[in-house]
Parts: sequence; C-alpha cells; structure tokens
Amino acid sequence: MKRSSMLVVGLFALLCFASCKSSKKEEKEGETKYLVTTPIKMDTSVTKEYVSQIRSFRNIELRAQEKGYLQNIFVDEGQFVKEGQLLFKIMPKVYEAELEKAQAEAQAAEIELQNTKSLADKNVVSKAELAMAQANLAKAKAELSLAKVHLAFTDIKAPFDGIIDRLPLKLGSLVDEGELLSSLSDNRQMYVYFNVSEPEYLNYEESVKEKKGKMPVNLLMANSEVFKHTGNVETIESEFNNETGNIAFRATFPNPEGLLRHGETGKVQMVVPLKNAVVIPQKATFEIQDKHYVYLVDKDNKVKSQEITVEAEMPDLFVVGDGLSETDKILLEGVQKVRDNDKITYEFEEPAKVISHLRLKAE
Repeated sequence: MKRSSMLVVGLFALLCFASCKSSKKEEKEGETKYLVTTPIKMDTSVTKEYVSQIRSFRNIELRAQEKGYLQNIFVDEGQFVKEGQLLFKIMPKVYEAELEKAQAEAQAAEIELQNTKSLADKNVVSKAELAMAQANLAKAKAELSLAKVHLAFTDIKAPFDGIIDRLPLKLGSLVDEGELLSSLSDNRQMYVYFNVSEPEYLNYEESVKEKKGKMPVNLLMANSEVFKHTGNVETIESEFNNETGNIAFRATFPNPEGLLRHGETGKVQMVVPLKNAVVIPQKATFEIQDKHYVYLVDKDNKVKSQEITVEAEMPDLFVVGDGLSETDKILLEGVQKVRDNDKITYEFEEPAKVISHLRLKAE
C-alpha cells in the first residue's frame, strides 16, 4: 500500500513537471515576435553576365591557290606580320615555264598580226583574216595575263596586319589547291558575341532610345579578371532563335595590348534595366535543393513555404520572376526557426524601410 502511494505521488510530480515545462515553452513561443514585410515593385537595373564568344575583328584562312611543293615558309606560329609581307612560297618552276610559253605565244601572235595587216593593206588577204589575227593576239595576251596570275599565286602574302596561327604543313610538303596553310587574325579590335532573352532585348531597346547612345559593357575574362577596356554593344542580329528564344548581340572591344585572342571565352557584364520588378530581401529566402523559397503569412497568421524563381540578383536583394505578388506578406526574419503551418505573432515593416537599411543576408 505504501509502495503504491509513492508511485502515485511520483507520477503526479512528473506530470506537474512536464506541464510546467510545456507551459513555459508555450509562453516562450508566444513571446517571440517575427518581422514580416511585403515585396516591393520598383524600376531598377541589374548587372547581368552573359556567356560570350570572343572573335577577331578579322580572321581568315590562308589557303594555297596553286598546287605544288611548299618551297619556303617565311613566318612562325604566333608571329605578327604586316600587310603585304611574304608568308609562303609554292615552288614556281612549272608556273614560270607556263609564263615563258605564254609570252612566246603572245609574241608569235603579234608578229602574225603585223604580217596579216601588211597583206591586208595590199588587199592580199581579206578583212576577216585580219580580224582573226587580231583575235588570236588578244587570246594570247589573255593567256599571258593568266600565266602571270598563276605565277603570282605561288607567293602567299598577308592581306592585312595580324597574327599567324598554327602551321599544319612543313617545308617540302606537297600542297593541293585550296589546302589550308594557316590562319591570320587581326586583333586590334575584338567582336564579343552573347545571347540575350526577348524581355531583356525589349528593355535594352527602350533604354538605348532613352539614353540616345550605345550601351557600354564590360568583359569578365576566363581568369575572373575584368578586361580593362570598356566595349560597346554595336549590332544585334536580325532574328530570334526559335529554339532558345534568344537573340545574339555583338559588342566591340578595343584590344591595343593584344591580350584578347580569337576563340577565347568570357562573360559580358551588361547593365539591364528592369521595369516594375518585384524585389525582396535575400534574407527572407531559404534554399532546398537549389530552389528558392519564402514563407508566406496567411490571414490566420500561419506560415506556408512558397517556391519562387529568382530572375536577377543584387546586393542583399533578389528580383523575383514568379511565385510572389507585391501584396503577399512574407516572413523577413526567422525563416530557419519556423515550419509550415506554424502560427506566429509578427510585426509588419514597410518594404521601403526594410530595403533602406538592409545590409546582410540572414543566416
């Protein structure tokens, strides 16, 4: 009997302890006040990065125009050459012989014309024969000009100042007509191509009209350093890509030091205007498997997670693409302390005030 009484007393004390602990926990939770705000809709601008391809102002393939043995290579890979500089020479002996033959035939045709003309003056031959002799001379002169061109094609010269690329053929190689000898790049200016979405294109066109000038852009190189010269967007392709919904922009960058080379990659940094953008603090969000979420606060003061898409990022702020409207109440602080369907007590803070003193993301 005594043992049973002690058991009852112990159970009562345990229940009292649990009840007190639960009461204190509820009291503590009831005292916690969270900060709540709403998204703000505003006109702003963000610096966006676009993967880009860097191309030389001029980049051409140097190909053989005649068949023959590669007799001389006057340049090395990576060498800077001047316009008109001799780069390669195809063995010219065959073409020199053809030129000599054409010269002899032209001489013979000229002599024949003089004889025919002399006979025609004496009415020994008809005017038709004279005309034929004149035609033969014209044909011989044309073949002579062609032979000179063929011989000139054995010298491959630089059409402009630039840098020689790789040399795939070695001295003495048999070269076919049209075979690649090297490439030549004029890197004084560089074309940088990047793709822009349709909404960004429309915003860009409006911005350019307002500013009445070209859009300046920066180039982030592959080593994460910003190229020291600023470029300008100069042209836009005529059509959108139906598969991606993008259109290609071309920016031109000066390259006086020759740092940029044809075929490099980088990222163009362009200031993109955003009209009526829905903006929220970054610290009001949390991530699950690379997706962004916020907690919405309903009319019963309960929180519920909502997935959002982030269209752009600014210091401490996100521009929201989908998932929120400017009237939604979102949990600003304490996103790591609540769960779905938790009921909270909160204080509301105007979004403009939140943004004005915003400094760091929540942890």
